[in-house]
Amino acid sequence: MPDSSPSLPPTTTPVKGLALALSGGGARGIAHLGVLAALDELQLPIAHLAGVSSGAIAGAFYAAGFAPREILRLFMGVRITRLTRMAFSRYGLLDLRAVQQLFAQHLGADCTFADLKTPLTLVATDLAEGASVYFSEGPLIQPLLASSAVPVLYRPVEYQGRQLVDGGLLNNLPVDALLGRGRPVVAVNCIPTNRSGRVAGFRSLVERTLNLIIGANSMLSKLQCDLLLEPEELRAYRPLDYRRGQELFDIGYRHTLAQAAELTALAAA
Repeated sequence: MPDSSPSLPPTTTPVKGLALALSGGGARGIAHLGVLAALDELQLPIAHLAGVSSGAIAGAFYAAGFAPREILRLFMGVRITRLTRMAFSRYGLLDLRAVQQLFAQHLGADCTFADLKTPLTLVATDLAEGASVYFSEGPLIQPLLASSAVPVLYRPVEYQGRQLVDGGLLNNLPVDALLGRGRPVVAVNCIPTNRSGRVAGFRSLVERTLNLIIGANSMLSKLQCDLLLEPEELRAYRPLDYRRGQELFDIGYRHTLAQAAELTALAAA
């Protein structure tokens, strides 16, 4: 069963490696794949992953054993129109079934958290309770859908008696899910606040509003982590810039390699 507060696994011996918190951010979440590729190249093991929204997707595929560049090729080969079919339901504009089919096709319809090669915690938002919910055991697909179900765009995911939506609504940088596990926590935020951003229309107004809300709910997480990776270049990208996936990947990759000394020192701590 999920919990509304993160809890430690039943172990007394911390797993060697870094604990990685992956933020949401739409297309900018592709930068997480570059971060993961760089960590692999630096041979820095990841002991635990926590993610919301696009960070949940990147984390789930990586935890399942997919190489970062393989995940990039997979998602760059998916037609976005396939994942954004109109539904016009009472709760959302888009249909989640195509997204669910994509996850099931590559991860397995019956995949569980126990099947993953790296421990993973996914964070969703319970609309009724107004609280974050943490998933780290049981079936994987439904919590993954819930964590990435952007409110209004996608209808809430009905799971275990809850109405669940995107975890980034309340907790876009889930550092809290990794605290107290005995490992250094690295937070990867792919939505740096663009302080020079201008509102020029309805679309930019919505994007700016969400950016400010998410920035506010990530402030404590940035203070709690041991190292923050926040590529400033991502400010120039929009949530739907999926066609620029290779650029986003490269930004995450270069930024992580530039922090190699700090990361290596943390992993050795």
